Amino acid sequence: MRQVVAYIRVSTAQQGKSGLGIEAQRAAIARFVEAEGCDVLAEFVEVETGKGADALDRRPQLAAALRGAHKAKAAVLVAKLDRLSRDVAFISDLMARRVPFIVAELGADADPFMLHLYAALAEKERALIADRTRVALAAKKAAGAKLGNRTNLAEASTKGATANRAAADAFAANVLPIIRQVEAAGATGYRSIAAALNARGVRTARGGEWHATTVRNLMVRGCGG
Repeated sequence: MRQVVAYIRVSTAQQGKSGLGIEAQRAAIARFVEAEGCDVLAEFVEVETGKGADALDRRPQLAAALRGAHKAKAAVLVAKLDRLSRDVAFISDLMARRVPFIVAELGADADPFMLHLYAALAEKERALIADRTRVALAAKKAAGAKLGNRTNLAEASTKGATANRAAADAFAANVLPIIRQVEAAGATGYRSIAAALNARGVRTARGGEWHATTVRNLMVRGCGG
């Protein structure tokens, strides 16, 4: 039976979109484990963006998953490749650490070459989309179009507030499972939960540290209060 360490990540910039929420990833991993007969040694959950040259430094749960997998001579299992990163260089650096990775979405037979290939395709697609967006905006500007909606600020403000509430609700939904794990481990009270979240490297929606008040506010929002 192959041993694996599960790694789940949600980004503060992509709150559960495209089936990438914590529970969706956990379900995908569970289906893979059942189908392939794997033994999950541990699960690490992280709420952090995957962008930036210091991405690994800002993802202590990934670092912990790597250490645990290396010690147990196990593989790190993720639901989708972009839960590790969309950056080819980052993926290459992870593979150089001699810890095998399994991507449930790609199947158990996806070798390092395939993982590099899929990462390269994802990176190229993202670059092409960004280029097309810049060209389209430049063309509109050259044609004299005023970019942005300046005629209906009230409606835009309302839509923005609705989007912010939706993002806050999604963030709460992603962090609550981690809080339940912390509580199950013995943390009681908002202050203790905040300390545990900070120790795990989990950040608030604005990228800051947790305090008793921010934990309370999130739990109230997550419970629909």
